[in-house]
Amino acid sequence: MTSAAASASSVIRTIGVIGAGRAGRDFAGECVRAGYAVALEDVMPEKLRQAAAELTEVVGSLGLGSLRLVATVEDAVRSADLVVDFVPDELESKLEIFSMADRMAPPRTILCTPTEALSISDLASCVYRPDRCIAVERLAEADIRIVVPSAASEETIEATSRFLRSLGRTITVAADASEPMLTKTAFQH
Repeated sequence: MTSAAASASSVIRTIGVIGAGRAGRDFAGECVRAGYAVALEDVMPEKLRQAAAELTEVVGSLGLGSLRLVATVEDAVRSADLVVDFVPDELESKLEIFSMADRMAPPRTILCTPTEALSISDLASCVYRPDRCIAVERLAEADIRIVVPSAASEETIEATSRFLRSLGRTITVAADASEPMLTKTAFQH
């Protein structure tokens, strides 16, 4: 891939947000205000109704980005450049979302998860695009840390950093210090 093609494929314009709880709604609203097209998904219709009530006003009054409320992960990730999940910070929940997004999103899509507890190396080792996986610590704060598995590409790190800086974040990048234990354990038995 030429550097021009790599740059074009790493531009983030469309965000898939999985989970319309408080954190997911706030993040989706922030992305819309910054001019991004957002697809917000939740399996619970009530969460999407709350999001519609809160965010429709933001979208209409600012006219910057756009917001689609969707009922399936597939609809949220179908055209996303970046997918961010807001499911509970538990391994099974994160693995389920990463696996679904990995199967359903275009190859260019970056998979991002806010986590303080889980290893992005573990999550990345379970998908077909480990080079396009990123974790973010303290996503709701101004100063955040991007944690990357060893397989993460420079293109992924740069695109995600540019996106987060466009939301007003100060970025620190750190390598995930842990080795992928899920696949290592699976192959030892």
